[in-house]
Amino acid sequence: MDLDLRKLRYFVAVAEHRHFGRAAEALFIAQPVLSRQIRAFEQELGCPLLIRTTRSVELTLAGQQLYEEARAITATVVGAVRRVREAGRPGQRLVVGFSAGLHVAEAIRAFTARHPEVTVDVLPLPWAERDAPLREGRAHVGFLRHPFDGTGMRIVPVGHETKVACLPVNHPLAGRSALTLADLDGEPVLDGRARRTASLDEKFELVASGQAVALVPLSITRSYARTDLVYLPVTDHPPVGTCLVAPESHGPGPVADFLEIAAAVLRRPGG
Repeated sequence: MDLDLRKLRYFVAVAEHRHFGRAAEALFIAQPVLSRQIRAFEQELGCPLLIRTTRSVELTLAGQQLYEEARAITATVVGAVRRVREAGRPGQRLVVGFSAGLHVAEAIRAFTARHPEVTVDVLPLPWAERDAPLREGRAHVGFLRHPFDGTGMRIVPVGHETKVACLPVNHPLAGRSALTLADLDGEPVLDGRARRTASLDEKFELVASGQAVALVPLSITRSYARTDLVYLPVTDHPPVGTCLVAPESHGPGPVADFLEIAAAVLRRPGG
């Protein structure tokens, strides 16, 4: 069967809102139309996707699997459309995304010196789902840290970075000069598994308020100096890899040239 992207988009809206009425409002369509489209989609797939009640909607196991697949599919489609439209516009534009604490200015200067005809913009990448702007086409290339979803991405390793422990200034361990991972045993750690945070500001507020500690890359601490936080090296924490990333769908052109030039710059000592 051919996958109907319109029905897929309708399903994603229902899955995210868990309510037909709110999903229909977000899609600017009538609720009965949305209900019919979802039922038709279920019939085409040959399995129920939703468990409907009078108050809410829940996903079946098949629905949950489709939702996870659909997010990647819709992001790929959106990114492809964006890239096609940009290819049809006059002039060349390159959007470079970067994770917090990582700097791309020197790499951009080296690139523009060889490609003055390309307009370069920058885009801070979100703390959570940092690869999403690359998949959606909002950024052409990114400078980020592991871990992230590298599916369908060209990854160019650049270097490594150490992590430090972020603690409230009145924490019992705050007076140490360094820590080990064993020192943090039993401490609530904001690591994305126990408690997900949407931004670094949120993470640091939670740490400063005494609710948890965090392990963060060293470069971030230079941009987030606070009197109510201390940063201590963790001597046995493995380093975190840094890399340049771009969708594999990009062929020869500004993206490929930027990857080559930026990798040479960022791999230099102090780069």
